[in-house]
Amino acid sequence: MSVKSCEKIEKSQVVLTIEVGAPEFEAAIEKAYQKMRKKINVPGFRPGKAPRKIIEGMYGAEVFFEEAINIAFPEAYEAAVKEQELQVVGYPSVEIEGQVTRDGFTFKATAPVYPEVTLGQYKGLSAPKEEVKVSAADVDERLKALTDRNTRLVSVDREAKEGDTAVIDFEGFLEGKPFEGGKGENFSLELGSHTFVPGFEEQLVGVKAGDEKDLDITFPEDYHKDLAGKAVVFKVKVHEVKEKEIPALDDEFAKDVSEFDTLKDLKADLKKKIAAEREETVKRAFEDALMEQVAENITADVPDAMVEAQSRQFLDNFKMQLAQQGLQYDQYMKATGMDEAQLLADAKEPALKQVRMDLAMAAIIKEENIDATDEEVEAEFQRMADQYGMDLETVKKYLQAEQVKDQLKSQKAIAVVVDSATAVKPEKKTAKKSAKKAEDAEGEEAAEEKPAKKTTRKKADEDGEEKKPAKKTTKKAAAKKEEETPAESK
Repeated sequence: MSVKSCEKIEKSQVVLTIEVGAPEFEAAIEKAYQKMRKKINVPGFRPGKAPRKIIEGMYGAEVFFEEAINIAFPEAYEAAVKEQELQVVGYPSVEIEGQVTRDGFTFKATAPVYPEVTLGQYKGLSAPKEEVKVSAADVDERLKALTDRNTRLVSVDREAKEGDTAVIDFEGFLEGKPFEGGKGENFSLELGSHTFVPGFEEQLVGVKAGDEKDLDITFPEDYHKDLAGKAVVFKVKVHEVKEKEIPALDDEFAKDVSEFDTLKDLKADLKKKIAAEREETVKRAFEDALMEQVAENITADVPDAMVEAQSRQFLDNFKMQLAQQGLQYDQYMKATGMDEAQLLADAKEPALKQVRMDLAMAAIIKEENIDATDEEVEAEFQRMADQYGMDLETVKKYLQAEQVKDQLKSQKAIAVVVDSATAVKPEKKTAKKSAKKAEDAEGEEAAEEKPAKKTTRKKADEDGEEKKPAKKTTKKAAAKKEEETPAESK
């Protein structure tokens, strides 16, 4: 193998002209013969026993050339990449030049490579930073969540009202015939939760245990195509009516749900925790705003292969999120009418931003000579083990030391940017801007369901800080199973 030329072209690609000589090609032809001979029938020889020269004499000297090229190419290409010290970031496109003979062949391989990155300004930046405030209403909201979790449902002998839970059997009929997915037994339905199709829960207000009732329902026009706009009848039998028994907010409640003896102490602790959570959120938002600027300031000719790979990673993460929620990707796509090609196309812009972010991060690490010691890596493993309540060795099974090291280096790079930055007060929202934001949000609402989400830090950092080390995600799917009962709203 010899590299005849190595030319850089646009979009951070190189064109390698590589020559495979007679010795290498002959070795590849022999391998092709050994691989293919059992599939070639030659009169007078058992399968796989015909000599190579006999086969070449019957079918021509070129009979093994195509397979030999496939065998010779990877080794020649990898050797050329190594010789030219290229950092390839995608698969090459290959074109044979001239004739293929026993003396070998020449091919051109066009491959995307890691781009040259020039850092712009990354120190002395400024970004808005919110002031953290916690109100009494915030604490009350958190207390309500605690009471909701500790609320019991108790059976009552009276008519159901909104807020009660009715335990029911139901079956839906379209034109007198039951339809698929329209049946449920011993289903606990909270009236007023808007879980079921409009009109269903409302018609159950006033029923008692033992009642049977027919509900006339018309499905919304945007429902499943088989039922959209259709008038159906649900036959319902009520087994039980339950009401919520909400605990009193007093010192006894505090003792039951926490380590505190008084409601006052519980409230103080909740306020402290809310403040800490918001501090972390504000800190992350400030870092993200700064790193977005850093990514925008770099100069780099980003290859399409890197963007495509990131788009695919977004999609893979989205699929994993659906699976974690018990949703099948194919069913989700069918139910929402989405197309994978369009998802990938829509993901390109945020994917490009993420790639630029990663390039900027790597450039800062190189510029600042940032590294992480073995002691720091071990300490980070221990921190994650403590955070997730896991055994240290178990955490190490989920993450490799090199991943943690990269994560720490990214955190240090962010710190370089943040430590030199200035926090400014966020611009006050005017009525005009608020209206414009609402208008923009309405136009972008559909995009919330898509897998691509702009991120502004290394994904390894997010995994280590926010999730269990085994799980990586980019987008929360807000969809329900296609096979839900048709009584449930979409």
